[in-house]
Amino acid sequence: MKDAVTPKKADKRETDWSEFDAMTEAERTAAALSDPDAQPLTLDRRGKPRTRVFIVRRALGLSQEAFAERYKIPVGTLRDWEQGRSEPDLAARAYLIVIAKHPDMVAQALAAAA
Repeated sequence: MKDAVTPKKADKRETDWSEFDAMTEAERTAAALSDPDAQPLTLDRRGKPRTRVFIVRRALGLSQEAFAERYKIPVGTLRDWEQGRSEPDLAARAYLIVIAKHPDMVAQALAAAA
């Protein structure tokens, strides 16, 4: 019988903080904000975290109705996502990422297909 292969231990590298220490507070903030996986939490009027779909929609300057119509999402579904009553499934999350990155291209593709 063949011996079991044991996985290699994870590299234990120490973080070099010298580059971070050399940055100003403004540079640290700018670097953190440029990381899409480390965005600050935004809160609504009630102090609840805003959803990603809300942030994308507001960044585009669209009402719920306009966003829903432009990107062919049922307005009720959009409201449920924004209000935390439901969450987008994996395909919808991927679609929202594409909308966030290329909103005009998505709108043009949908308009051409109609």
